[in-house]
Amino acid sequence: MCGRYAASRRPEDLVVEFEAVPAEGQEPLRADFNVAPTKDVYVVRTKRERDAEGSPTGAGHRELRAVRWGLVPSWAKDASIGNRLLNARVESLTEKPAFRSAARSRRCLVPADGWYEWQKRLDSPGKQPFFIHPADGSTLAMAGLYEVWGKGEDRLYTCTVVTAPAVGALTDIHDRMPLVLPRERWADWLDPSRDDVEALTEPTPTEVVEALELRPVGTAVNNVRNNGAELLTRVEGASAPADQPALF
Repeated sequence: MCGRYAASRRPEDLVVEFEAVPAEGQEPLRADFNVAPTKDVYVVRTKRERDAEGSPTGAGHRELRAVRWGLVPSWAKDASIGNRLLNARVESLTEKPAFRSAARSRRCLVPADGWYEWQKRLDSPGKQPFFIHPADGSTLAMAGLYEVWGKGEDRLYTCTVVTAPAVGALTDIHDRMPLVLPRERWADWLDPSRDDVEALTEPTPTEVVEALELRPVGTAVNNVRNNGAELLTRVEGASAPADQPALF
């Protein structure tokens, strides 16, 4: 699953990284080292272009937009349903009513520094949090879906993060992970004309997983009120997953 992550990149850096255009009229989001559900987050989507009369032109461009984390389907009677739709399991994207329409034509990328996961401690009560991120400091692109709920100026943009079975050393921490997409798969994922969802949701490549650092961090991240770069500090002496001692 993905229930917490870090996103500290400036919007001006993200538009360069993802070759996107910032959405009009939005205030920039602050760096957030403890992103939690229902917060506003950045996504990259394909925005369909329209002519002066509002008709689709058939063209589109990548847009960096702030949306709320927690998908609210267009048919929902109440926006509170988004509190339960934080993640979308890749195995049921085309089956569940909440996700199947967005999976075919409203896919997005969710930029992140990395995500947090918790592993049960073997030597003491509680769980050990880990920050899972590219060892080289590059940006992660998690697969996501977005929806637009409501009409006119009251429209609410929301998203969910697509999750998949964990692979490689990540299985020592949790059985699921965000579907992380390498750069060469971004364009296909964002292409609204592609509806072959199964092909688009192939597992994260092994080499991408092997390039991740599984860093044990302090329990301050457990409280969503705590924020700041110090949450990413490695905890000395914390036990690491058995298969990944060389990463720390």
